[in-house]
Amino acid sequence: MNPGSALAVYFLIFVFTAFLMLPFGMRTDEEVGAPKMVGQAESAPHRFDLKRHLLRAGLISAVLFALFYANWTQGWVTAEDLDFYH
Repeated sequence: MNPGSALAVYFLIFVFTAFLMLPFGMRTDEEVGAPKMVGQAESAPHRFDLKRHLLRAGLISAVLFALFYANWTQGWVTAEDLDFYH
């Protein structure tokens, strides 16, 4: 696999993982017991730690990319395996 292609695949996995992880671990002001500001949405998170979120997404993405690359080199699941109509 070309290093540029590998980087692009990792970046796609990273963005997908970071997006899917957004609702997990978030607590609202009501759950924490903190007062809400005027005009604040009830579902707004109390505190969002971007560095921690990106670190977690990076680690999970690295594991997922390692599985993808292992499948790419070993050929565990191929396109023919996913052809359910023939």
